[in-house]
Formats: sequence, C-alpha cells, structure tokens
Amino acid sequence: MPGRASRRDRIDPLRDYAEAMSGPIPNYLEEVERQTYLKTVAPQMMCGRLQGRLLALLSKLQQPTRILEIGTFTGYATLCLAEGLGEEGTVDTIEGDAEVAFWARRNFAASPFADRINLHLGQAKEVLNRLAGPYDIIFLDGDKRAYPDYLPLLLSRLRVGGLLLADNVLWDGRVGGKTRDDDAAALQSYNKLVYQNDRLENLILPLRDGLSVAWLGE
Repeated sequence: MPGRASRRDRIDPLRDYAEAMSGPIPNYLEEVERQTYLKTVAPQMMCGRLQGRLLALLSKLQQPTRILEIGTFTGYATLCLAEGLGEEGTVDTIEGDAEVAFWARRNFAASPFADRINLHLGQAKEVLNRLAGPYDIIFLDGDKRAYPDYLPLLLSRLRVGGLLLADNVLWDGRVGGKTRDDDAAALQSYNKLVYQNDRLENLILPLRDGLSVAWLGE
C-alpha cells in the first residue's frame, strides 16, 4: 500500500458510522490495531476494521478447514479470517518481511488461534511450492505487481466452491483507465483476468482500497 495518506484514510462519516455499527470486534484485535500503529512505520497497510468484519463474516459463512493468506503484515486480517475456522481448521499465512512477521507472531500468540495459524517467512512463490491445496479461502494481499502471476498458482490450490479474496484491487482509484503506475497496471490485469475466467464469479467491493471476492465454480 502507498506510504502516504490516501483518500481511503481520510475522514469519512459514513465509513465511521458503518464501523461503529459493525461488530463486535474482539479485544485482541483492538490490541493488534493499537500495537500496529505504535510499532510499525506504515500502519495503513493493516486491514481496516470494516474490512476485517467482512473477512470474518465471509469466513464464518464458509466455515473453512484451510485458509491461505499471501501477505501477513501484523496479522489483523489473518485473525479476522481465523474467526470462521471449522473444527481443527488452520491458516497458512506467508510474509516476506521478518520485522513485521515478528509482530504477527506475537499477535497470534496472544489470540485464541495461536496453535491454528502457521506463519511462513519467505517469498510467497517459493513458499507456495511447499504448500499444496485444496484451500477453502485464499486471501491475496502481497506484492501488487505479482497479482496476475499469483492467480493461476492460487486457483490450482483453491477448492471448488472456495473463495479467492484480493485486497487493494482499486488502488486508490488508479485502476480505472490508462496509468503509468506499475502497481495499478498489474491490478488492472488481475481484475481483468478474474473477470474473464469462466470458473470465477467475481464481485469488486469499493471498500477501503477495493476488495475482490471471487467464488470458484465447476
């Protein structure tokens, strides 16, 4: 995500109202949010509260046995997804930055899901070679320029009827036309590939920086 303040981080009374009326938010997530703002230089990379409640709800509807996440950061979205895990369900989450992975591990240890989240430190494409599907939910929130390359790798690991979620697909409004922004261009390509895939039914929600929710059919 961009390091500067963006439109999605500015004052928005409707968003604030929606956040206030959505929940409840577990106490351990409140602490993750607080520590992220205290300990990291780019706290805006953390999943927002409203998006977090949506991730938790989607997970609870799916009751997944296995979840895969690309891009852990401090673990806020990971813990939201973990709320819906079925009995003995687990999360595999991949993070390439050792510093934020340190904080994620601490946050997981302080949550009810300490023994159900596996954090893999390393580059996503290399770690994916060691992780076989099928997964019930996959959440893509890593290197934006790699989104198009990730798509076939992730679809090969997603079960029929599973959800492929992707964050930042609107990239602060820069995906709508011609762009010189390499990240925006890659996200445009990803969105088009998902839309054109006959097996995917997709919905892009203009929530925060854009969330793609795709369902994999037969």
